[in-house]
Amino acid sequence: MAGARRNAPPREEVLAAAMGMIAERGLEKLTMAALGREVGMSSGHLLYYFRTKDELLLQALEWSEGRLGAERGRLLTRTAPARERLDAYVDLYVPDGHRDPHWTLWLEVWNRSQNAAADADARDRQAAIEGAWHRDLVALIAEGISRGEFRPVDADRYAARLRALLDGFSIHVAVGLRGTDRGQILAHVREFLDDSLGRPKITDR
Repeated sequence: MAGARRNAPPREEVLAAAMGMIAERGLEKLTMAALGREVGMSSGHLLYYFRTKDELLLQALEWSEGRLGAERGRLLTRTAPARERLDAYVDLYVPDGHRDPHWTLWLEVWNRSQNAAADADARDRQAAIEGAWHRDLVALIAEGISRGEFRPVDADRYAARLRALLDGFSIHVAVGLRGTDRGQILAHVREFLDDSLGRPKITDR
């Protein structure tokens, strides 16, 4: 076992492989045995590291969210109007399309967290991911208000409502609900932002 552990691929490689399998084959094909074959490890060896499939999925989600968080930080710290950065936030939030692997994973983790056996630590880790998206959105809305780009609103309450809207639309896109493709959803959200925060100012470039 000690030799096998030394030769095991890095944790991130395993998590990246899991995300790749979800993207290519769907979540139903992601088993410990199949993932083990993908990375050259036994399913028992994977269980040594992750304990359960639930833990593997949650760590894969955290890994994927870490990459999205870095991209979100880059987008939101650009020198650009707040509304332009808000549109970028929405673009990053909404799934790329039906069976988007990141959103497929989110839906599965949410579903599994309903189980009475789900531990408090797992729920806390999910809440931490949600909290990072929320805090960044609140800060961006507050900045837009302070600069006079947005109408005055309660930034925290507005962010909670906007994220609920984005979650609902994103689920529709991720499951492939007819009539709710990504382009239509982005148009709906931008219309909502125009109506609730004010239309972005057109500046000469």
